[in-house]
Amino acid sequence: MNPPVQIRRLREDVVLPRYMSAAAAGADLAACLDGPLVLQPGDRRAVDTGLAMAIADGYEGQVRPRSGLAIKQGLTVVNAPGTIDSDYRGEVKVLLVNLGSKPVTIAPGQRIAQLVIAPVVQADFRCVDELSDTVRGDGGFGSTGRGGSENRGY
Repeated sequence: MNPPVQIRRLREDVVLPRYMSAAAAGADLAACLDGPLVLQPGDRRAVDTGLAMAIADGYEGQVRPRSGLAIKQGLTVVNAPGTIDSDYRGEVKVLLVNLGSKPVTIAPGQRIAQLVIAPVVQADFRCVDELSDTVRGDGGFGSTGRGGSENRGY
């Protein structure tokens, strides 16, 4: 079953989210701008979409980068994936960063990110005195797939 997502246009010129293929997981989000926006290398900006939405309880919206913009221009979502909670009703903004070496121009209506609607599970956090043992134990970054406990590195 497809979860309902109610969308409210905050401006007349809004481009609604759209799946670009029959099997796409993400619907494209477009920039809602009065004119072109230039992001210099290293610049970060919250880019308006002109949309507010009501996502069904039990779901979230995940704002993710578009792979083509990331590989070709270095444009990505700073907090990927950004989360839109089901109780948020403000404008959806995409937090973009230019990680490339050249300025990137974003045009009004340009597809800038993807929106994936996903189920949410809230954990039941419980304080305990001891945790169960595992093979990995407290091995941190880069510690998996390297053999025994003597190879636990960070």
